[in-house]
Amino acid sequence: MRGRVIAFKIYFTIFDFETMTILIIVEDGGWENFLPLTYMRPIFELRTGLYTLRERMERALRKVIDVSDRVIVVRRYLRAVLARNLKEYKVNLLDSVDEDAYVVNGRLLMVDEFVKELTTIGKDESLFDEDGSLLVAHISKETLKTLEDPIVDADVKALNYRIRRYTARREVKLKLLLKYPWELIVNNAKLLSEDIESLKVESIELPEDVKVIGDIQRLKVAKGVKIEPYVVFDVSHGPIYVEEGCIIQAFARIEGPAYIGKRTYIMSGASVREGANIGPVCRIGGEVECSIFHGYSNKYHYGFIGHAYICEWVNIGAGTTNSDLKNTYGTVKVTVKGKRVDTGLIKIGCFIGDMVKTSIGTLIYTGKKIGLASHLHGIITRDVPSFTIWFGSLTEYKAYEAYLDSILETQRRMMLRRDKLLSREEEELIRLLFKMTENERKLYGVKKGRVKL
Repeated sequence: MRGRVIAFKIYFTIFDFETMTILIIVEDGGWENFLPLTYMRPIFELRTGLYTLRERMERALRKVIDVSDRVIVVRRYLRAVLARNLKEYKVNLLDSVDEDAYVVNGRLLMVDEFVKELTTIGKDESLFDEDGSLLVAHISKETLKTLEDPIVDADVKALNYRIRRYTARREVKLKLLLKYPWELIVNNAKLLSEDIESLKVESIELPEDVKVIGDIQRLKVAKGVKIEPYVVFDVSHGPIYVEEGCIIQAFARIEGPAYIGKRTYIMSGASVREGANIGPVCRIGGEVECSIFHGYSNKYHYGFIGHAYICEWVNIGAGTTNSDLKNTYGTVKVTVKGKRVDTGLIKIGCFIGDMVKTSIGTLIYTGKKIGLASHLHGIITRDVPSFTIWFGSLTEYKAYEAYLDSILETQRRMMLRRDKLLSREEEELIRLLFKMTENERKLYGVKKGRVKL
């Protein structure tokens, strides 16, 4: 999938089914390739285009199956947080085994060709890709009983083994499972265009001093959006969708395809360029291009973020800039599970985990991954482990383990600024992840104790 964008338009035929069906979305071991983005969420909660992978599956599958219940199978340490935040799903739990089920791989990027394949799957039949990874299985209620224990135990290996054993397997040539985090960025701009064009939004009437370049029908602005004078929307290369509660300050320029999530502020003079995908309750200034901000993150000041994925509760300091292009115009390599992987792409920025903070003037080189809850200072020429205070230059770095209590207090303060409280489940998850990432810090020689410069 290197360097290619999956382009598609989704269209469906409604099929009648005699029985209701349980939808089971399973997170397999592929989530490890997406660290640090997947420390605090399952892989199917990552977003490309307007929707998370899970939401995209739901939107497609509801057209071809009648879902009676929803189940997700995830790492056990994520169970408490997800049970609190995704109340419409059973987490690692089957209430009933008296119905058929569809088991879907959480890394699946749903496309129209595959939806057609779904209509051809018989009971106790499964589809696998060329690499031998499960895409989807149609499980009869009789066979579902054999899967109950692996689902409750979140034992994905046992689950896959039993699906292979009790179903007739068929190989699908389509390459639909996301393998690496940069594929979210590769697909993002095209999916944004497709997703926004399909929306029916009752747009507000724009002020006279707002300029639209291109077909105004491609600009969708929800009610309750405040747009100050001299804002420019350029929809000549793709549509733009601005959700309710947003404020767009004077002299901002937004180029499509682009999405601005609920209650997000676009600051005066901001350049929100093609492929910008901004989640809810963000603050965006400076320049953003072809990047995904998951939500509740700040880039208030000048600086450039390009071809990057930014998780939640991140604060990007004034002047922070990431590189998304090497001086040689060569392909960018990213370290995944200790190995250098050639992305095949000449433009890839950085991947920033949840709760990261950058100081003023931080510079991040191409393809770098910034671990959970780390604080950055200086020039970042290599990956940064989680829970680390990092001071970098072109030739060396100093790294100190962050105090966990300080990380938690900072998170509480930041959340209060957005009228949210750190839940008990979230705090327990952060404490657990601090222990789980200890080997990351050892690998980089991160020191314990007070910071010494």
